[in-house]
Amino acid sequence: MFKIVKDNIKSLREKCALVDMPLSKEDEKLILDMVEYLKKSQDDEYAEKHHIRSGVGLAAPQIGVQKRMFAVYYTIGEKTIQYALINPKIIQNSLRKVALSSGEGCLSVDDDHKGLVYRYDKVVIKAYDVLQHKDIVITARGYDAIVLQHEYDHLDGIIYYDRIDKNNPNKEIPNSYLI
Repeated sequence: MFKIVKDNIKSLREKCALVDMPLSKEDEKLILDMVEYLKKSQDDEYAEKHHIRSGVGLAAPQIGVQKRMFAVYYTIGEKTIQYALINPKIIQNSLRKVALSSGEGCLSVDDDHKGLVYRYDKVVIKAYDVLQHKDIVITARGYDAIVLQHEYDHLDGIIYYDRIDKNNPNKEIPNSYLI
């Protein structure tokens, strides 16, 4: 299991380096272990036994590795969303914004930061996915887009609460909606 880097550690605010391709065996193992960590974190019994919090995404800097890679794993209904992305790049986004009405959370953040975190409602991301062993293009909307952008931000040293309006945390903005 990984030790999660907390938001008071300077490295979490640094921009990550591109991952060398072709992928090394070490980097491949690391990203696959990150997916496995997320799966196990969502098993209540396992998470309680090992004192870990449930998460749907994990970026390399959150485990002390300053490389542009992140993992996502969660299930909504019958659908499982999982990626092990290397060198992701947002290549397109919508003008419309979306935010979680309950706010966001993060494995690296222990304190509660209330407020709306507006993100693009739709993003198109290009990356190498280790799970599929190929370059892919993901088109994500709503919750899926929020999760991907949250993890993507970690690669640039941005934490979700940086995006909360400090003067009016629950401010609704034009051309946006809440889920």
